Amino acid sequence: MNGGELYIRGTGTWLPPAERVADAVADGRCDAAVARATRMESVTVSAAEAAPEMAARAARVALDRAAAEPGDIDLVLHASFYYQGFDLWAPASYVQRAAVGNQCPAMEVRQVSNGGMAALDLAWAYLAADPARACALLTTGDRFCPPGFDRWRSDPGTVYGDGGTALVVSRHSGFARVRSIATVSVPGLEGMHRGDDPFGPAPFSHRTVVDLEAHKRDFLARHGVSPTIARVSAAQEAVVKQALADAGAGLGDIDRFVLPHLGHRRLHVAYFAKFGIAAEDSTWEWGRTVGHLGAGDPFAGFDHLVAGGRLAAGDLCLLFGVGAGFSWSCAVVEILDTPTWRAR
Repeated sequence: MNGGELYIRGTGTWLPPAERVADAVADGRCDAAVARATRMESVTVSAAEAAPEMAARAARVALDRAAAEPGDIDLVLHASFYYQGFDLWAPASYVQRAAVGNQCPAMEVRQVSNGGMAALDLAWAYLAADPARACALLTTGDRFCPPGFDRWRSDPGTVYGDGGTALVVSRHSGFARVRSIATVSVPGLEGMHRGDDPFGPAPFSHRTVVDLEAHKRDFLARHGVSPTIARVSAAQEAVVKQALADAGAGLGDIDRFVLPHLGHRRLHVAYFAKFGIAAEDSTWEWGRTVGHLGAGDPFAGFDHLVAGGRLAAGDLCLLFGVGAGFSWSCAVVEILDTPTWRAR
């Protein structure tokens, strides 16, 4: 557990318009079997805006809600899953210039779908290391678009949405307190997103479109389905247990659950059935209208609960994150009061 206190001062999400899954099935972009298994209703799709632009939009919302000035921010961390729009470029610096306008350290976090939660964990440690550091801006942004990514087929079982998210965290004050965050890494599973392909000299050296299912098949053929499931299950249980213990809470004390937008079949196995989580106590009904936002699901889900008045003072919220690598993160967040911007 990180030292010192950490609070959330502001949240922000920017999402483009949504496209109905039924329309994607009708025109052949999405398989009907995938639609049935995921039970997704729609996904957000950016027609033009790049991932860092959406992240910067969300950041400006979060900074405004936090009433944070450029001089208040001591660290900018930007997390992402997919291509950010340019090669050999620093998207965190773009977000800093477009949303903050100061000269503090700005860095990128690349832990795929767990990038947002990894940034939260790292930011807490960074702020705690120096009493002069007060606040950090954490952002995520992704746009899953052709030609390299097929949001409907690149990862069967999960459909992907576009958008940006942000948190402003502080050592001193906020409407919510992060009581704990835990991260567990199992690098023996990194091959599940690599498969048997050799290392390539350039992006898309082996395939013109991302195909995560092909890598998974290679990995499971080599390592076995049952042993892999056991490793995944053990890591997931360990991270939840640690986060709850560090927060001095039990699973029964949690009022709301922020879950990844992975589709119903995957959520049922990994969360609903495994931990006894009721769908109505989670972000599932909203997440199924958005799609998997890459690194941004935990921030977006928490923002949705807060802005929508679904969390009250005294409530505990458990945020889940998981990403290839594989790594799992969980954070227990306590709501201290109702933010003044909620009604707006």
